[in-house]
Amino acid sequence: MHRNRHGRGIRNDVAGPYLPPLTTRIILFESTVASMAEYLIDLWPDELADVKFEVAGLPMSIIPDEGVVRWQVDRANRRVVLYRVPIERLTRFHVRDEYHLVLVIESCVVRAVAELLDRDPWDLAPDRFRHF
Repeated sequence: MHRNRHGRGIRNDVAGPYLPPLTTRIILFESTVASMAEYLIDLWPDELADVKFEVAGLPMSIIPDEGVVRWQVDRANRRVVLYRVPIERLTRFHVRDEYHLVLVIESCVVRAVAELLDRDPWDLAPDRFRHF
């Protein structure tokens, strides 16, 4: 057995075999946007076939009457950009946990796609938020 200079033996990984892999806020945000976009594309394949979904940190400017936007829709280029920092930091949560953050991110994706398609957000995914 190989030992190091202090006689402690071979070191293990920092996380060890018992801890789950680390998940960051950025990974959670991007995976939530991707899964919700995939869900909407499955529901509306013809309307969303060529739409590009992107995640950015912050918008380039502040709109005077609206403040900081949460997303931007570019109909000409069929592109939806969601801004992570305003969605995470400027949203008022009644409970600040991962579950409620995921719900807010999903609702922003639905509202952005509704703006792109010029439809009501509730018409895009009616069964997604219906509780039985």
